[in-house]
Amino acid sequence: MNNDNIFSGLKVVDLSSFIAGPAAAVILSDFGADVIKVEPPTGDTWRIGHKIPPQPRSHDSYPWHLNNRNKRGLSLDLKSPQAGEILERLVKWADVLIVNTPHPARKKLKFEYEDVAQWNPRLIYADVTGYGEKGPDASLPGFDITAYWARSGLLSLTRDAGAPPTLPPSGSGDHATAVTLFSAIAMGLYRRERTGKGSYVTTSLLAAGVWSCGVFVQAALCDATFFPLHDRMKPPNAILNVYRASDDVWFLIVLTPDKWPALAKAISRPDLLTDPRFIDAAKQTANSADLTAILDQVFESQPMSHWREVFNQAHLTFGVVLAPSEVVKDPQLRENDIVVPIEGAGGNLKFTVNSPMQVHGVVKVSAKRAPEIGEHNEEILREVGFETSEIEGLRGGGALGTAPERAQGDLVSRAHGS
Repeated sequence: MNNDNIFSGLKVVDLSSFIAGPAAAVILSDFGADVIKVEPPTGDTWRIGHKIPPQPRSHDSYPWHLNNRNKRGLSLDLKSPQAGEILERLVKWADVLIVNTPHPARKKLKFEYEDVAQWNPRLIYADVTGYGEKGPDASLPGFDITAYWARSGLLSLTRDAGAPPTLPPSGSGDHATAVTLFSAIAMGLYRRERTGKGSYVTTSLLAAGVWSCGVFVQAALCDATFFPLHDRMKPPNAILNVYRASDDVWFLIVLTPDKWPALAKAISRPDLLTDPRFIDAAKQTANSADLTAILDQVFESQPMSHWREVFNQAHLTFGVVLAPSEVVKDPQLRENDIVVPIEGAGGNLKFTVNSPMQVHGVVKVSAKRAPEIGEHNEEILREVGFETSEIEGLRGGGALGTAPERAQGDLVSRAHGS
């Protein structure tokens, strides 16, 4: 097996915060890239994501390690007079720069693409925004809940009739957008291989959300007729619906019309095949409430273990609705390296979620803990050409910030609104 990592030797400066940009950098690091995480001396706020409701509570900073593993850490006050020189040397060192700083702040700090491309014409400048670079809302702050979920149409659709929109799982839109940004970076690198030129590549939470909602947005673009919001008791299709077993486990059946006879026989209800209410797909749609009520009664008579065996024997597509605490016990995750060990994180954090792509014949880098604030300051600064006396000057001038203990305290204060 070839153990050479695909991005071995690739140098990445991750200047982004929270999730989408840093997670794209994690994917690069998983395949061997050398990633430097640059954050304020007070720390990226996502360091305390595990303390911000409604995140699951833990003593372990699990979201920080998930989105910043395998990186080296540099603390930098971008407002410091000395920050410009440090950024310039980092950009000259890097192959890829990932940013999500709002554009007005970028212009003020002079690290828009036009600024930094002068330092390194081969640079891949990767930009992730909330709503895109143009338009009336280009400068609005965006989180995945607001930009990816709410504004894209997804949040309006992922609920049942009569129910209000609800909060989606934190970071879900960010992680989808991270894969999009990683893909743009890979395209930029491929273009550089062919032309020798760098690129400005970008995506937004909104663009990724609309792509994820693409089937329905495309339908709206051609004035298609939409069904009402899903009603479990009266769905458009009773054999594409959610049901509950006798042990209170919810599951979905996802069947095409040609599978209806196999389902009726598998659940020992062949009589339904000759019932005039369900004789064909059109009749099933017209009488979906009746069929759903019958299937409810059938499925509530046996536990999920029974129905799992029935569906598997009949080759019927189904999916059990699992909570995260159940997902982590799924053997498919370990067998397919969807969850892998992480080294050095401490506490209960022994495993982490792997990035979702594999290349056969290539072994990913073993996951290692995320850095402490400024953990590799001196090492990195030396690597980009600063002498010992210069590093002391940067430290004394405040460009590298305060001690980690003070920084963590500042983060906690910010989280509580103080």
